[in-house]
Amino acid sequence: MNDLKGLKIGYALTGSFCTFEKSFAQAKILADMGAELIPIMSENAYSTDTRFGTARENIEYLENICNKKVISSIKDAEPIGPKNMTDLMIVAPCTSNTAAKLAGSITDSSVTMAVKSHLRSGKPVLLAIASNDSLMGSAKNIGELFNRKNYYFVPMRQDDCIKKPASLVAEFQMIPQAAEAAVKGIQLRPIIY
Repeated sequence: MNDLKGLKIGYALTGSFCTFEKSFAQAKILADMGAELIPIMSENAYSTDTRFGTARENIEYLENICNKKVISSIKDAEPIGPKNMTDLMIVAPCTSNTAAKLAGSITDSSVTMAVKSHLRSGKPVLLAIASNDSLMGSAKNIGELFNRKNYYFVPMRQDDCIKKPASLVAEFQMIPQAAEAAVKGIQLRPIIY
C-alpha cells in the first residue's frame, strides 16, 4: 500500500473535536507514506478550545505534521482548484453540518470552499463522517452525497448503538486504504457494517 506517494492531499478537519486525535494519527501516516498534505480547518475547528485540546495546540499539531500553515478562511481555500493544489481532498472528521452543506452546495466555510474548489476539476473527495445524528436528520444529506459523483466515504460504523443509536463514526484507521481506493475511483468496502 503506497499509491499515495507524491500525491497532493487537502487534509481538512471540521468540528468533531473528539475525533481529532484519531485524525491527526492518520494524517501522520499519510505524510509518512510520502503524501504532501495541505492542512485545512473549518473556522470553528481553527478557533475553538475544547476538552480535547486548545485551538492553538490543534493548529500547531496539524501544521507540524503537514509542514505547512493551516488554511482557515474561504479566501485562502478558494485557489485550491484553480491552482491545481490537490489530487485528493480528505475531510476527517466530517461533521453532519459539513455534510449537509456539501449536499446543499453551500459554500460558507473554509472547508466547504476547499471541497468545492477541489471538485471543479472532477477529483475525488473522501469523507470521514463523525456525527451523533447521522442516522436521524442527517441521514438524507449523507445519502445525497452517496449518490454524488466524486464523493467517497471512509467505512463507518455505529460507535454506541445503545447510548447513541443515531451516531456514525468513520473507521479512521482505514483512511489511507480508503484514500488509495478513492483515487482509483473505488468506494472501499461496505460503507456501514
